[in-house]
Amino acid sequence: MKTLPYIGITMGDPAGVGPEIIVMALSDPAIYESCRPVVIGDGAVLTDTISSLAEKKLMKREISINVVSAPGEAKGRPGVMDLMPLSDLAGEGIAPGRPVVAGGRAMVGYILEAVKMALRNEIQGMVTGPISKVLMHEAGYKYDGHTQLIAHKTDAKDYVMMLAGTKLRVVLVTIHCALRAVPELLDQESVYKTILIAAKALKKDMGFERPRLAVAALNPHAGEEGLFGTEEREIIAPAISRAKAHGVDVEGPFPADTLFHQAAAGRFEAVVAMYHDQGLIPLKLLHFSDAVNVTLGLPIIRTSVDHGTAYDIAGTGRADPSSLKAAILMATRMAKNRSASTQNPKPGT
Repeated sequence: MKTLPYIGITMGDPAGVGPEIIVMALSDPAIYESCRPVVIGDGAVLTDTISSLAEKKLMKREISINVVSAPGEAKGRPGVMDLMPLSDLAGEGIAPGRPVVAGGRAMVGYILEAVKMALRNEIQGMVTGPISKVLMHEAGYKYDGHTQLIAHKTDAKDYVMMLAGTKLRVVLVTIHCALRAVPELLDQESVYKTILIAAKALKKDMGFERPRLAVAALNPHAGEEGLFGTEEREIIAPAISRAKAHGVDVEGPFPADTLFHQAAAGRFEAVVAMYHDQGLIPLKLLHFSDAVNVTLGLPIIRTSVDHGTAYDIAGTGRADPSSLKAAILMATRMAKNRSASTQNPKPGT
């Protein structure tokens, strides 16, 4: 992109660590070298947060707030936080670690506005701060989380979650469900679609010319020819064959206990995992602080921190902004890659 992309950052739950990690991340001048961040949140909460972190000497430089009504008004320079204030929670008793329903309504409002701006291309990517799913429900939004809300608002039917670090990227076929429900939820179509969505995003948004994917088996030893389960030969292997026929460079199913070592060593650009902990345990072992949650298959770019609201440490200054900084930089790279692929399409894209 000839100009730096606008990246919208939603504040998350005002009572969580979202405000702190935003202030700490945007006190780093390096962020402004790659994008123009625009925070969508609450002025009073962020003003208090800046004061608190300044007292604790936890900012890389001083920050002032520049209130804007649209991303195009953003100054986009270090030392200035460009803020679209969508809420005024000064009289709502908001305090770190003490969530309230008014904060939950505001939290969802930030997300909804960012989606609208992304669809209008006023921002070229959105980065979401941590939210409380319980608080979202209490505020009247009955979604399982960020991803489902954003997918619904963008009319996305097929989407998957990727967790990414510099050494390992993992895409999940099933996400938040009981472990005993995983075999029932797996089918050839869901595995096939996950592989295709991941391959397309790795090429279009992450800049890999021909991404190499590996698919994890569900059972130990990849089922040991049916002795320990038949999902590999009945579901996973046929899905891989379909994806190969579609032109995807994909291999598997591999036993999960050896696969992630190979992927982290650089053999594959991403691993398709069958369930949440299968993929996220190795991912967080390598990238506990700097992993990024990316939703693939959306018409807009959306990344997120890979942690929750952390109410127990909110307001203490102990929150780590590494995941947010990584999410901002990844959204920026994705925006630039997507723009380049649109302007210079390659055969087969």
